[in-house]
Amino acid sequence: MDMKKRIHLELRNRTPSDVRELVLDNCKSNEGKIEGLTAEFVNLKFLSLINVGLMSVSNLPKLGKLKQLELSDNRISAGLDVLAEKLPNLTHLNLSGNKLKDISTLEPLKKLENLKSLDLFNCEVTNLNDYRESVFKLLPQLTYLDGYDMEDREASDSDGEVDGVDYDDDEEGEDEEEDDDDEDGDGDGEEDDLDEDDDDDDDDDDDDEEVVVNKEEDEDVSGEDEDDDLGQDGEVDDEDEDEDEDEEEGAKGEKRKREAEDEDDEDDD
Repeated sequence: MDMKKRIHLELRNRTPSDVRELVLDNCKSNEGKIEGLTAEFVNLKFLSLINVGLMSVSNLPKLGKLKQLELSDNRISAGLDVLAEKLPNLTHLNLSGNKLKDISTLEPLKKLENLKSLDLFNCEVTNLNDYRESVFKLLPQLTYLDGYDMEDREASDSDGEVDGVDYDDDEEGEDEEEDDDDEDGDGDGEEDDLDEDDDDDDDDDDDDEEVVVNKEEDEDVSGEDEDDDLGQDGEVDDEDEDEDEDEEEGAKGEKRKREAEDEDDEDDD
């Protein structure tokens, strides 16, 4: 796919001024030059042109807000003065895997006053004696060369990223709006969960009340049973007392009868 068509696809119905990040890796450049990229990309901060067959960056438009440029695995050997002219605010430049042979070819980068990180992996220039010392001396504004500072300390993740490039600001804003909508009950269901918890609590309270009521009913029933038992026992006791009284009266009557008969026998004698 050629570079012009790739740029058209990457726009995705957006205008060039809406684009902050543009990745054109592995597409085909026309005659080793950039094509289809215009100064209309006024807000572009990240541009990647890895392995597109570039031999020159002469057709690069002026991109005043560009911070990071990826040009690795191309065939660039000179002409870096265009970068300082067209990209005044560039902070990260990757030229790894190009045809740069001499320290002198890097001299135009001195004009990039904001350049913080430069990568030259797999370029012939890295084979020169005192390569690192020479580059740091030539470009005093540099903090990192090939990922390491002058003291051979590796760049941290935050240093390796472009400062102030927030490609996903708009997307994060949309996510926050969606989260607000979710609180109304449409999205993640958090409000629904709270309502369900409240319903569960109400059910638990009802169950507790039913248990208390049932317990009171049981106590009332138990009391009635005890009263019934007491009542029955009382009747039985009364009947037993009546029988005992009858037996005593019968015994007394028989005793009086025997005594009367004895008296009659004595009179006859």
